[in-house]
This record gives sequence, C-alpha cells and structure tokens, in this order.
Amino acid sequence: MADRNELIGDCVHCGFCLPTCPTYVLWGEEMDSPRGRIQLMLQQSQGEPLTPTMAGHFDACLGCMACVTACPSGVKYDELITETRAMVEQVRPPAGRALRAAVFALFPYRRRLALAKAPLRAYRTLGSPLRRQLPAALRTLLDLAPPAPGRARLPRVVSALGRRRARVGMLTGCVQHAFFPGVNAATARVLAAEGCEVVIPAEQGCCGALSRHSGRTAEADRFATALERSFAGVDALIVNAAGCGSSLKESGALAAKSFDLAEFLADLGPVATRHPIPLTAAYHDACHLAHAQGIRAQPRSLLHAIPGLTLREIADPEICCGSAGIWNVLNPAPAAELGDRKARNVLATGASLLVTANPGCLMQIAAAVNRAGRTIRLAHTAEVLDASIRGVRP
Repeated sequence: MADRNELIGDCVHCGFCLPTCPTYVLWGEEMDSPRGRIQLMLQQSQGEPLTPTMAGHFDACLGCMACVTACPSGVKYDELITETRAMVEQVRPPAGRALRAAVFALFPYRRRLALAKAPLRAYRTLGSPLRRQLPAALRTLLDLAPPAPGRARLPRVVSALGRRRARVGMLTGCVQHAFFPGVNAATARVLAAEGCEVVIPAEQGCCGALSRHSGRTAEADRFATALERSFAGVDALIVNAAGCGSSLKESGALAAKSFDLAEFLADLGPVATRHPIPLTAAYHDACHLAHAQGIRAQPRSLLHAIPGLTLREIADPEICCGSAGIWNVLNPAPAAELGDRKARNVLATGASLLVTANPGCLMQIAAAVNRAGRTIRLAHTAEVLDASIRGVRP
C-alpha cells in the first residue's frame, strides 16, 4: 500500500463522491461522506485520538466503493478505509467486539451455517411479538435468510463438454454454498458447457472477504492462504459472488488467477448454444462487482446475447442496496432504508425477473420487495445463462 498520508492528500474535496455515497444520501452529513471520512483520517494521522464518534463514522461506511468509481482524482479510498477499519478494530469497545465476534464465528464457516438452518426454520414458526423480543441484529439476520434449500452435492470434478478449453477451479463460498447451492450447480454446468473442466475441492474454506472488508485483515489472510492450497494447479479460479471475487483480487497468490464468472466467460467467448428466454429482466450491479472490480459490461453482454431476453436498467444503479457484507446485520434500520429504495427502483422497471451476481444482494432486495408487499423473481447471472443453455425456464 502507498503511504497513507499521500493517499489522504490525493483527495481535493471536490464532492463528486457525495451523490454516490449511500450514507450521505441517507443523512446528508459531511462526516458520513467519503471526503468527510478522509478528513477524519487526516486528523487522526496528525495525532488526534481515534474516538468512538470518529470510529462510528468509519463503521457507518458500507465499503461499496461507489466513491472510487466517481472520483476524478483517483483517490484510493478502498485502501484507506481498509487500513482505517483495521485501526478501529484495535480500539473497539467490548460490546461491539462481542457482537462482531459472534457474527464472525458463524459466517466464514460453512458447516456452522448449515447448522443454522434448524433455528432459522424454528424462527419462522414464531409470531411477530416473539420475534420482536430477539436482538435487532439477530432478527435482521434471520429475516434476511432465504428458505433453506435442498441439498445440492457437486462432484469434485465436472468434465468439459466437447473440447476442453480450460481447467478451472470453482469457489463455492460460504453463504452461496449454504443458501444458494443452485447457483453453484448452475455455475458448474455453464462452465462445463463452455468447454471448461471444473475442479471443485470438497474441503475449500472461506476466501476471507467478510473479514477483509471489516478490518480483520489477519483473519482474512489466514483464510486466503488456506484457500490457495485448495486450488493449486488450475488455470483460473472462478468466483460467482462479487464480494468474494473482490477480496481474492486484493491480496495473496490467488489474486492473479481469480476471475468473476461473467468476466471469465466474456473473455473465453461462447461456444454453447443459447435458447430463448422470453422474459423482461432488470440487472442489478453488485457494488463489489461494478465498483471494486470494474465489471459492468460483461454480465450485460452475456445476458443481451440470450434470445428473447429483454434487459432493463435500474435507476440510481450506483447506490448500494444496503447489504454490504454484514453491514445490514450491524445497521438494520439504515440498511432497510437503502433496501427499500433499491426495491422501488427495481419494481419501477416493470421487469418480471431481477438478475444480479451476489448472494447478499439477492437476500437484501428480496427482503425489501417482500416488505413492499410485491413479488419478483430473482436469479443469479449463472442461473439465467444455465437456463438458456439447457433450454429451460430460469
């Protein structure tokens, strides 16, 4: 990382970041904007103590990186907020530390997430009065979780259909593995149909994304190092969750060979026939795909290539849906506001299907649409491509 003071000095306080920042849009507070937080970083670097109030402004940041896209000066806010969050973790009061410890004792571990499905089913049998007695963070977590899916076991190796064009590894993830196994199955089928031999290690662990984006860098590095051993010997590592892909590209030996599914497929070029899907779909840019990885055109080009599929754009696409890893669990009220805003914009398109590339976004928007008393079908990009290749409805 470059010198922190130099990175801070790159900000010229022009304000281009303001209309893209979710917390500034919500509250209109300067210290809850990217340039305001950078000013706080400057004060802290000049010797001002990292107070609870200052830390609160840093914690309020979703880490969506829309400001990085909007900044004309190339300010590396992503690097600054990552380092600053690591500092905040060192001075966090015991209560906040305990809550985060509980969250991180669950999310990065696939077996623990699988065990959580039983209490989730029990929670759904409770009436509203009993639900309201639970802590807000726990209630939000349980409300966001989708219905527990059936088991979807994947083989350790999926053979390429036709001539083998690449040998790739596939990250099955934590939340994706537990709650969206159909996305992983669709990803493997699409890759195989496009001529890839797909290696899927059974014991792969967490990539470290949630930890890295929350300032727990040592923990994130341990996860990433363990993952490197699982994917030795593949040409590329294919990731179908935006946050995971962003984290893997930020550090470690896997950075150079980690690719988002849409990014990889667009570069590889299609060989499998696409069958028509006569639907109108809206595509939602996951923040860690569009802003952190700069991947916007590739998923759209893949979807546009499906016969019969009409794609509509969503208003204010740069504003985060409020998921942001575990931000919606730790900040349920403002996250719900952002989710409701995104749901309104999605529903305004008139689309019957919402497509995105991140499990957190799928859960967040689904919950907001449900609160609005509306319905819309939701799918991952991989599921739509898979349906078109197989000639079935997504």
